Amino acid sequence: MNTRGLLDQLLKSGQDLLQNKTGAAKNSAGADKGALGGLLGGAGGLGSLLSGAGGGALAAGAMGLLLGNKSARKIGGKAITYGGLAALGVLAYKAYGNWQANQGSAPQTEPQTIDRLPPPQVEQHSQAILKALIAAAKADGHIDDRERQLIEGEFSKFNNDPGTQQWLQAELSKPLDPAEVARAASTPEMAAEMYIASVMLVDEDSFMERSYLDELARQLKLDPALKVELEKQVHTADL
Repeated sequence: MNTRGLLDQLLKSGQDLLQNKTGAAKNSAGADKGALGGLLGGAGGLGSLLSGAGGGALAAGAMGLLLGNKSARKIGGKAITYGGLAALGVLAYKAYGNWQANQGSAPQTEPQTIDRLPPPQVEQHSQAILKALIAAAKADGHIDDRERQLIEGEFSKFNNDPGTQQWLQAELSKPLDPAEVARAASTPEMAAEMYIASVMLVDEDSFMERSYLDELARQLKLDPALKVELEKQVHTADL
């Protein structure tokens, strides 16, 4: 099963969605020269992604379906525009490092986040993060049978691996269960990455979705201070 490439494209496609959402206000003034402008020109080959080359445009369609009515909201601060797994790993690394530094006498170890791992471990982390994204998309209850079939159809257009498709179908069909999602985290860093991905996708102003996040953090056994730091990175980090 190969979820790494699929997840990387999904995360990068958030850039396309946000650009489309804000394009009407930005187009006449040209490209935004602030933080978003820098990100749009950043790593990950965004130019080819937005041109529709490869699976980028299809990934944007799948991400749009996962977002559902969230597509009209602020999506996880700026974090979902950062573009791919490496950037998500940087967010987790920063949050984990800041949290460790504030622990005083706690031993300081190098966080092994997804941006610092060999390919086999990256694949394991990717599967766990994609699992968290799919679950977070269900937190407002918007994925019904029809939408699930549409999402499966979009995924199949740019990843036709039978094993991956079977896994995706199973994840989309599962009832929402934060405890089951959290069991995919086999390392503290993986738990941090899964939580960051979830914060990106939910509307924290929604009681239902905020409650899901809080329960997921509890099931992931995140230290309360680390939970705060992870959310801070999503909302304020500027790569």
